[in-house]
Amino acid sequence: MEALSQALQPYKELVGNVAAIVTVLQMFSGAFVCNDIRRKGSSDGFSPMPFIGGCGLTLLFLQHALLMNDPAMIRANVVGFAISVVYSVFFYLYTPRQSKGDFWKQLGIAGAITAAIVGYAKIENPEVVEDRFGLIITVLMLMLIAQPLFGLPEIIRKKSTEGLPFAMILSGTVVGCMWLLYGIILNNTFVILQNLAAVSLSGVQLALFVIYPSKDSKKKKQ
Repeated sequence: MEALSQALQPYKELVGNVAAIVTVLQMFSGAFVCNDIRRKGSSDGFSPMPFIGGCGLTLLFLQHALLMNDPAMIRANVVGFAISVVYSVFFYLYTPRQSKGDFWKQLGIAGAITAAIVGYAKIENPEVVEDRFGLIITVLMLMLIAQPLFGLPEIIRKKSTEGLPFAMILSGTVVGCMWLLYGIILNNTFVILQNLAAVSLSGVQLALFVIYPSKDSKKKKQ
């Protein structure tokens, strides 16, 4: 791995910039979900966690990027956080009155967890904080990516992936591949493991779209 890292060093800045760009572009994939919510007129049936979790994770990844002093990752996560906030506000505006309490509950939990982990990074031993912090956000990131799979029994029962954010999953796979390559160049174990696992989970979800194509529920009723 170290030999490959050294061989790719001349391309570090290029790969980092491309990874940052595709990350920002990937953030806009959430617009497809927002458009589905807009057309439906309600966020009922959609989970706010991709957006709320996105706010928390981008803040944590920003903290990790600051610990690594990596400009490409810093830029990507600043923009990513801003976009995630916009999506979360949009989701809330389309949330039915009876579900707004649940939205605030999830936002509060995500905010508390994010604040606690950032606080930990501030007081941890500087010699070990980068690795330990990296491990924590890796686990959280994988939980967020795997969140759509929690509905797997329902997908199998209905034989439909309707409700899964295809655009976000597909673009997330591309982003994961780019950051995986960047992690190899940095020879950073946590960046490599984060994105290797992310690409694997995204691949499983993409496979579901092949096995169970999304069906329009309105057409199904006709």
